[in-house]
Amino acid sequence: MEKNLTQTNKLENESRVIVVTSGKGGVGKTTTTANLGMSIARLGYRVALIDSDIGLRNLDLLLGLENRVLYTAIDILEGQCRLDQTLIRDKRWKNLALLAISKNRQKYNITRKNMQNLVSSIQELGFHFVIIDCPAGIDVGFINAISPAQEAIIVTTPEITAIRDADRVAGLLEANAIYNVKLLVNRVRPDMIQRNDMMSVKDVQEMLGIPLLGAIPEDTNVIISTNRGEPLVLNKKLTLSGIAFENAARRLIGKQDYFIDLNTPYKGMFQKVQEFFLGKE
Repeated sequence: MEKNLTQTNKLENESRVIVVTSGKGGVGKTTTTANLGMSIARLGYRVALIDSDIGLRNLDLLLGLENRVLYTAIDILEGQCRLDQTLIRDKRWKNLALLAISKNRQKYNITRKNMQNLVSSIQELGFHFVIIDCPAGIDVGFINAISPAQEAIIVTTPEITAIRDADRVAGLLEANAIYNVKLLVNRVRPDMIQRNDMMSVKDVQEMLGIPLLGAIPEDTNVIISTNRGEPLVLNKKLTLSGIAFENAARRLIGKQDYFIDLNTPYKGMFQKVQEFFLGKE
């Protein structure tokens, strides 16, 4: 890890603040945040993940850190602790940290200014990436979560209801001056696309008009990784979805320009996605 951390000397001084959002719940925002964050940390960057859901946090479970959350951002605002006491370092990669906004069932909300100040304080600690797991919906929690961000990742599944909500979120992001937006399509089934039972990733992208960051195939291993508190990208033998998350992370930081081939990922890691995946030939 020390060797990887030397890469950070080449980074720009200003860190990137990225919000992961969708509008519709249950499409995989938290799974995306955990796996992208872990992948970027493994590449040598200092990454802070923020679970901005008030009273219904889950990011700590996906990272296996649920038993170590003693203080939250609300405790900082109430003067009960310092910022460094709330940032929980991952046991496997010390350059990855988690900040929970609140405890489960705690309904106290924070203001946009509070959120902006928290993120600014985290940036001052030298983190290169601050990735915010946005709560579902487009109410005050959404507005607070996106307020410190300069970039956004919209997560959707190839379902018309999720796509419609993603389109609404894209408009709200633009209305809040967040123009650097990328699309991640989750739970893709190439077999269903071939049978015309599911929209292709290309169809989804064209409907939303957002640059594609990545496409993640449907994978039952997501449930296993969640129960174990280990993101998919930590598996010794990566599943196809784990490879796709790593691919998306590398594209996010500018280290890779190509998509993986979902049919032969190990044979063609740096090949462009085949036409049948993105759309019919």
